[in-house]
Formats: sequence, C-alpha cells, structure tokens
Amino acid sequence: MKIFYLNNPAAGHKNGIKYYPRIENAFAQKNIEFDAVQTEYAGHGTEIVKEINFEKYDGLIVSGGDGTIFEALNGYFANQSKKRIPFGVIPIGRGNAYARDLDLIPEKWEEAVDAIISEKTKKVDVGVFTTEGKKYYFINILGFGFVTDIAGTALKLRMFGDLSYVLGVFYQTAALKAYNLKIEADGKIFERENVFVEISNTRYTGKDFLMAPFAKLDDGLLDVTLLNKLSRVKVLECLPKIFKGTHINMKEVETFQARHIKMETNTPKLLTPDGQLMGSTPIEVECIPGAIEVFIK
Repeated sequence: MKIFYLNNPAAGHKNGIKYYPRIENAFAQKNIEFDAVQTEYAGHGTEIVKEINFEKYDGLIVSGGDGTIFEALNGYFANQSKKRIPFGVIPIGRGNAYARDLDLIPEKWEEAVDAIISEKTKKVDVGVFTTEGKKYYFINILGFGFVTDIAGTALKLRMFGDLSYVLGVFYQTAALKAYNLKIEADGKIFERENVFVEISNTRYTGKDFLMAPFAKLDDGLLDVTLLNKLSRVKVLECLPKIFKGTHINMKEVETFQARHIKMETNTPKLLTPDGQLMGSTPIEVECIPGAIEVFIK
C-alpha cells in the first residue's frame, strides 16, 4: 500500500508540528509506503493535492483539522487524474468535526492509522457551493450569520487564546440584528427573519457543537438549521443547548433536509465552509451523493 500524506504543521495550535514525526513513524512501523508533504501557507493544501498523480497512490491522507480537510478536498476535486483514490483523515486540529462523525478523535489518532491499514472504506456525500462566481466543495458544514460573525471576531481576538470565542459571543450578541433571508430548497420557496444558518453534512460543528443531531454523511441530503429572529437573552439560552443538540426543540429554530438549496440575504453575509472564513451570500448549494470514498474504522 502506498499513500500520499499531507500534514498541516499549524493545525491544532501547532499540533501538526508535534504529531508529524509520530505519524510518519507509525506509517513506517506498519509498512505503509508514503510520500509526505507539509503545507506552508493558507491554500497550499489545495495547490498540492490538485497536482498529485493519483495513479501512483492507494490513498490520500490528511492530518490536521477541518480547515486542512477543506483545502485537500478542493484540491481533490480539482485534480485531473482519471483514477480516484480513498480519502483519509488523521484528526489533530482544533475542531475535527468531520472526523468525529467517523468516530475518529485526536486522543486516539492511532486508530485513524489502523483504519487506513484495514483499507475499509465507504462512500460519503460532499456539498458543493457557488459564491461570488466560484465553486467550492465542503464535507462538514457551511454557515453564515451570527455563528460566522462570532468566528470572525474570535479570529481578530485570537491573542486571548480560548477566551477569544467567549469574547466573540458577547460582542456579537450585543450587536445582534436579524436580516432578511430568502430560501429555495428543492423547489420550495420561503422567507425568514434570520439570525444564523448552518447547512450540515455532519452532525457536529467545531469541536463540540451538535448542530445537526440527525445528519448522516451518506444519506444524499444536507441538514439545514435556521435560527430565526429572537431576543439577545434567547440567543444566550440557545448557544449552550447546541452542545447537546437540544436547540432544535426551540420554537425559534427550524430544521429541514434538502438536496439543492439557494439562499439570498438583504445584505451580504460572510460564509464559514468547514470553518474557513471566505465568500458571501447569495449562495447556491448542492449535495453530491457518494462523491468520495473515505477510510473508516
């Protein structure tokens, strides 16, 4: 078995630097032949994977978090090789939401290596979206609104470490303002006064948010969660509920499934595909059933 191994040294507060030699050693001990490359800047993963000759490998393995996977995924679908190879992830990032839906966690990253050795795979869905005239792929989530604004604020306050997200929550809650949202989902059109949208392919978002409790990676559908207009107090009540997935029981929360989705807002809203901050509304989103084969336990 020969694989192409891509590592993000900056993943998980530089966990990538620490785990890179350990993962290489694990491959060597288990007689896995590999070519290894590390990313050097944002977007580098996409560039690297786009140019790989898949004919030479039996799998593409990525160690990092959801952002690293996003880059590799977009390189995968831009790759012109006729051969398609299985995609594997070794979770060492901050969120690892996608890996969690595969029952892979950083504390037991060796299990991800064992999954590669077993060569057990399954086909999973991938989301594709168009924003600002460009097409991108995602495998975890695509969101905008309040949750994205928090992420943007936390990024600016990253010097405060883990406290940056908490500060982002309070800042964006104080600035809370609903916006007009128009949705077309599988031909059905409706409008809402909205606070945030999450379009999920997986159950989890970020590290611990159970955003879409009933989402499945291989059901051919995307799970949409809408938080509609509510008070600031209600927002603060909602956020802790997302850890257990009970937010979906709130009257202000609306959920549905769809394969093809269009969304427009009265003002452009920043997007977070797989945790990245890029693009803006309006967007067109589609689920591609069984688009990629992934290694599983």
